[in-house]
Amino acid sequence: MRLDAVLARLIGASVERGIDHGIETSEEPRAAVAAILRELPGQQGAELFFIRRAEQTGDPWSGHVAFPGGRRDPDDASLLETAIRETREEVGISLDTSDVVARLPDVPAFTRSKKGRLVVSVFVFAVRADVAVVPNVEVAATLWVPLATLMAGVGQSTFELEYDGRKYDLPFLYLEPGKPGKPGQPGEPGQHRLWGMTYGMLIALLDAVK
Repeated sequence: MRLDAVLARLIGASVERGIDHGIETSEEPRAAVAAILRELPGQQGAELFFIRRAEQTGDPWSGHVAFPGGRRDPDDASLLETAIRETREEVGISLDTSDVVARLPDVPAFTRSKKGRLVVSVFVFAVRADVAVVPNVEVAATLWVPLATLMAGVGQSTFELEYDGRKYDLPFLYLEPGKPGKPGQPGEPGQHRLWGMTYGMLIALLDAVK
């Protein structure tokens, strides 16, 4: 799907909020991420950006595939600013408020703290040119994935996870780093497994552009 068509559907979908920048005055734990779309000159479809977090002891999302982002800093004027700042710090991509096209529904995280359960806001951005990606130590890998591959459900499966004494069958996708398929076909699944909270964010995004 071409980027302009994706953006038109996002803007027209119910997830579009006009855009609500997410001004927060409470002390509840909040975070924000950036779902970044692009279409380079000569390409025939949009791509979506992901990172794989570095392995770090004590990090509940260690090694996970995710969108760039993180916890709100007290100096952040809004959750949108959190998403922009964290993206710049983690991968060196400088986003602007003019690049945001939609806000997806907030997602509660599994992790809890003394202040309550962490809630994550999801902002969708569009970039019209190639951007340099400079990962910091928190990021092990970055990848651009064709949106057509994601919409086709290539690499879709489930796995069993035991959490808090219970077993769950969870859906996931194997992602291929920016490798398109043959003309008219999606790419092949790869080694990056997307599941959990970011998987839910992706499904919300795909539902909005179908």
